[in-house]
Amino acid sequence: MSTTSTSSEILLAKLACEKLIRHPHPRVLVGGLGLGFSLKAVLSIVGKKAEVHVAELLREVVDWNRQFLMKVNGALLNDRRVQVFTEDVFRTIRRAQGARYDAILLDVDNGPTSFVQAGNAQIYSRQGFNRIANALQPGGRVAFWSATEEEAFGHSLARAGFRVHVVEAKSHDRAKRFEHRIYVGDTKPRERDPAAPVSSPEVAPVQGVGNMTRRGKKKER
Repeated sequence: MSTTSTSSEILLAKLACEKLIRHPHPRVLVGGLGLGFSLKAVLSIVGKKAEVHVAELLREVVDWNRQFLMKVNGALLNDRRVQVFTEDVFRTIRRAQGARYDAILLDVDNGPTSFVQAGNAQIYSRQGFNRIANALQPGGRVAFWSATEEEAFGHSLARAGFRVHVVEAKSHDRAKRFEHRIYVGDTKPRERDPAAPVSSPEVAPVQGVGNMTRRGKKKER
């Protein structure tokens, strides 16, 4: 965690919430508080009636944000839209099976294969994908932060039924390399009533279903 290398954390939030700009009452789950940069970006995107849940395993991280980081990010955790759960995010996801989120951001470790906390592996498993899908609204979105490219993980996410695309991310704005990756997965939207009037979509559909795509680059099988 660094207060200078924040570009990928901010991009994670933007990708997760880009479909929620005009949502009247979005519900978002932020898995992993870190230094608060993703949360700050989420709050800048969603409206005043949003509900934003934050799951952070370490009490110390929550305390740092309350005590030492207010000069950096402000009083994020005092925002009336925010509710903090000091627990494993997978527990929060399991509890959300009946109260679904519109977006879930997951920045809980170094990625799908490199873990500081061994328990985080369950998030990146088929069972984890199923739990995440059940915690999302139809047409909802999950975005995973990864320190490096994890092609097999992206394909596993697609096989679990998500519409997947991959975005390369820099650690900071002046970085020359796109070393990080954001894996974005969309659930199937609710089927439209044939009798309902057709309206123009507010957001263009994301490219890439079975084939993962990077923005500007297409993955070849």
